[in-house]
Amino acid sequence: MNDPEKIPADEKEELAALVESYRAGSALQGLREAELRQRFAETEALLTAQQQTLSWKITFPLRAVRHISRGYLPSGHKISDVRAKIQDVYRKDGARGVLHKITPHLQRSAQSFLGRGGRNTAPKAETISQVADRILLPVKQDVLQGFRPSFLIIAELSLRQCAKYRVWQKKEELEALGWHVAVFDWRKNQEILSALQSCTNVIFYRVPAFEAVLSLFAEVKRLNLPSWWDVDDLIFSEEHYKNNKNLDHLTQHERLVVMNGVSLYRNCMKACDQAIASTRVLAQLMREAGVERVSVIENALDRQTLDIADQLRAERETLKQSRHKEEVRIVYGSGTKTHDADFRVAAAGIVGAMQVDPRLTLHIMGDLTLPPECDAVKDRIFRHTGRDYIAYMRFLFDADITIAPLDSSVFNDCKSNIKFLEAAVLEVPAVCSPSDTFAQVVRHGQNGFLASTPAEWSASLLALAGDAALRGQIGQAARQYALEHYHPVNVVKDQVVPVFGYPPVQARTDLSVMAVNIYFDPRSFGGATFIAEQMVKHLRVRDITVSVFTSCPDLAGREGGVVRYQAAGSPVMSVPVPDDFEKIAGLDNPHATEAFRYWLQTMKPDIVHFHAIQRLGVGLTRACVEEGVPYVITLHDSWWLCDRQFMVTEKGQFCFQEKIDLQVCQNCEIEASHLQSRAALMRSALDSAALLLTPGETHRQLFLANGIAADKVVVNPNGFTWPEQPRTPRKKGTALRFGYVGGAEDLKGYALIRQAFEQINMSDWVLYVVDNKLSLGIQSVYAETWKVKGLVVTVPSYTQTTMDAFYDSIDVLLFPSQCKESYGLSVREALARDVWVVTTTPGGQAEAITEGENGNMIPIGAGPEALAAVVRELLNTSERFDDYTNPFKDDLVTFEQQAHQLEALLRQVVMGIRRQ
Repeated sequence: MNDPEKIPADEKEELAALVESYRAGSALQGLREAELRQRFAETEALLTAQQQTLSWKITFPLRAVRHISRGYLPSGHKISDVRAKIQDVYRKDGARGVLHKITPHLQRSAQSFLGRGGRNTAPKAETISQVADRILLPVKQDVLQGFRPSFLIIAELSLRQCAKYRVWQKKEELEALGWHVAVFDWRKNQEILSALQSCTNVIFYRVPAFEAVLSLFAEVKRLNLPSWWDVDDLIFSEEHYKNNKNLDHLTQHERLVVMNGVSLYRNCMKACDQAIASTRVLAQLMREAGVERVSVIENALDRQTLDIADQLRAERETLKQSRHKEEVRIVYGSGTKTHDADFRVAAAGIVGAMQVDPRLTLHIMGDLTLPPECDAVKDRIFRHTGRDYIAYMRFLFDADITIAPLDSSVFNDCKSNIKFLEAAVLEVPAVCSPSDTFAQVVRHGQNGFLASTPAEWSASLLALAGDAALRGQIGQAARQYALEHYHPVNVVKDQVVPVFGYPPVQARTDLSVMAVNIYFDPRSFGGATFIAEQMVKHLRVRDITVSVFTSCPDLAGREGGVVRYQAAGSPVMSVPVPDDFEKIAGLDNPHATEAFRYWLQTMKPDIVHFHAIQRLGVGLTRACVEEGVPYVITLHDSWWLCDRQFMVTEKGQFCFQEKIDLQVCQNCEIEASHLQSRAALMRSALDSAALLLTPGETHRQLFLANGIAADKVVVNPNGFTWPEQPRTPRKKGTALRFGYVGGAEDLKGYALIRQAFEQINMSDWVLYVVDNKLSLGIQSVYAETWKVKGLVVTVPSYTQTTMDAFYDSIDVLLFPSQCKESYGLSVREALARDVWVVTTTPGGQAEAITEGENGNMIPIGAGPEALAAVVRELLNTSERFDDYTNPFKDDLVTFEQQAHQLEALLRQVVMGIRRQ
């Protein structure tokens, strides 16, 4: 790779632009996918509702006849396919097999067609509900210690000027202190739910407590996030709000809408931990409303306003050349028609001044209903439509005088002095009502004027109109005052820091790791998941900061949003990924990639450890490259090389390729058109990895054969859990007890075991078959259909707490996998508990077996006769297991040893990067 310091600046810019374009395109793709998924969920809900209607059920016979006439069952399955399936099951399992396997399936299909079943069967729904209950448990606040210090501002953004001073200005202020800040319109409920997962603080600006917002508060409480409610108007007090005379000029419907919102704002304010006000009077009223902790952060100047002012002041002469030299222009920015009552307090005085001085003109921007007295000078009153902020400031700069009239009320005492500040920074003198905030900043006759009565308004306007030098002096003094007290630097120091403080310095350990796996507790499914969970637990014990990225089911009300929870003592970010995600889509999942990228930015790990990331997608590795985070991959299986994860053909036979030939793969998957692209995608991810880990030497050799450098692939053997207590001695003379844990998967050897035991005429044996789908509420193993002499017993999957009991109940573990396993966890678990193992070879499953000493090996694909021969031999010599102890237990790697080696490898990578 070229030295980055030697790359020309223009090429760096091009590269940066390319990366940014790629990132933006990926983000758009993720948003598009999320939108499509939401539409699908809504459509599915509509269809479900339709299928519950009486008309749908009444017309079922007509639809059924129509399907059958076309050769399909009502469920949509071809009748010919179902007939062939029944015949196949009957040949293998007889009538009982048909009864157990086919009938329930047809019943579920019929129920789905009738609208009483569908994909979400009761057991599965219950399981998802249980997972959701675990995921959505309250999170401890101390988990935030490792997070990027950040604020999420949930705001009313439709009021542009309010948003400028209370939202975008606060974002600028917080970022000046070093906080990361994200802003969302409060109506974007689902996007906010996702954004909440990665922030450390939340500000609600002018948000009402509608039902959707209450769900956000529930999530804020679950995540234990500090929260503030921010406002710049007295919109939470019905008593004071209804005394606002500006409401008199609204329609009855408009007044009703406004007053109905008061209680919603009040409820939202009181739901937060504390509040922020724009003025001291507003803050006091918040306290009187029951909010204990209230701070004041005033509306102030910001970088945009200062830049506009500097530009306009530099163009002063050019801008004012078109003006009539005799005109003295008064400018009033109304904003909305709710300012009618405010303008009336100054109207008579303005008209009086204009009648005395014919040079005076009044320019009004925005909606305003003029009172009748203005008719006397209507030929010198000019209306201007509302404009954006830059145009408004240009309009204001063209003024000789600006006015800020406010009706005398508690409501207006709560308003900010921003009209004075906007004029001041442009050196435009202002005449203001003496409301609380204006009275605090305006020094009458020095940096502005205060006026209460018509006479005072007239006198102030005439004084300014008659003396251009005075206007200049007042404008300059106002600007000096505004910069001294309301410059962003000073406001941040004096007002923002006391409320929010500087971002806390994160107390980090000397190594921060992010673990990534498609599943994680509470969805502990598969060997890679178990290893990933154990490594997280053991690395944490070694005082290493560990975070996790994984998947979760679609949770009700989340509609594709990410969810943060806590497991194994670490923060876990999960992104919804459907279990039926199509294979190609799961190779590069933009939605997961964007969620992962944000989690990377939040946690800032030193290194990422990828386990099994099927359906999460290889885009995660690109995100690491873009963010400059090194990563290692544990190659748990062959997914990185083969489109069929375990290199098993559609006929259920293991593919014995060593060096992968895509032409052979294409013959295996005739219709696949993505294999070349897939291989390039995977190779890029492998090449960019800092290190590749395999559980065993056999698996390592597979990757070396496919061109990966030998020094880049390191064996990090998987560990296991040692038994908590000694094995219970086997009773002499009892039937030999076998165990099989692979479920009803032919790939794991289920069919082979059944065929082998059906060949054995001996009866003094028991076989315990684990049905690993029972925990999902589904039965997949039907022991009663086996035609054997001995006893076959179906049992559910064991857990960590029941593992010892399971292995205590067997003497021999059968592990006749029909593929080269990368490791074989249950083989090690059995060997550690003095259980004999019969397994296939080659593969990682056989690496811990010494033939005739702690187990037996048969070739992959040898057929049931080979396994039956080994079983007969064991039955004939069953007494060897009465006091059997595995002589090679000390050679087995524990989780502690695996984690110790893994830590050393991770540190080696990180230290190498740091030294560069």
